[in-house]
Amino acid sequence: MSDIENAKDEALQIIGMLEVLPKLVVFDLDYTLWPFYCECRSKREMPSLYPHVKGILHALKDKGIDIAVASRSPTSDIANAFLNKLSIKSMFVAQEIFSSWTHKTDHFQRIHTRTGISFNSMLFFDDENRNIQAVSKMGVTSILVGNGVSLGAFREGLTRFSQNWNDSQKNKQKWVTKYSKKEADTSDHDT
Repeated sequence: MSDIENAKDEALQIIGMLEVLPKLVVFDLDYTLWPFYCECRSKREMPSLYPHVKGILHALKDKGIDIAVASRSPTSDIANAFLNKLSIKSMFVAQEIFSSWTHKTDHFQRIHTRTGISFNSMLFFDDENRNIQAVSKMGVTSILVGNGVSLGAFREGLTRFSQNWNDSQKNKQKWVTKYSKKEADTSDHDT
């Protein structure tokens, strides 16, 4: 069995352990999916991914979970060429690859517009804390990766997404219960 198949099997096991899953998983490119900056490379080179990435991407696709790219690369032509060379470009439902000073909030607005998926239904992996902070404020569960996306980071991301989702549902339920109680109290006074 290949390393990609092993990573895919383990990723499928991780996905299978959780009740609540994101509708969309968004990945940065540089130092998240691959171990380099695009702008430091040539289109003629053959890029490589971090060891677990391809297996994780295939597992997500197998489970019907959409995937997208959000990259602030100033060399979108090289990034797109590399995605093609790695035979993964067609896997992504949205690819927002452009230089920006907004720490990826513009990227996520465009992804949301293109997919219709709410921010709280997204999971994001990036290697830059400033992007993680900015996108988290939008309601996206965001995971900082130190050495690219690995099965460990993937497990952490899905677990945190599930916890965030459950917490938001509990808060929503508290609000509904509190609001319903107030409505009931005011209608008692009307009689």
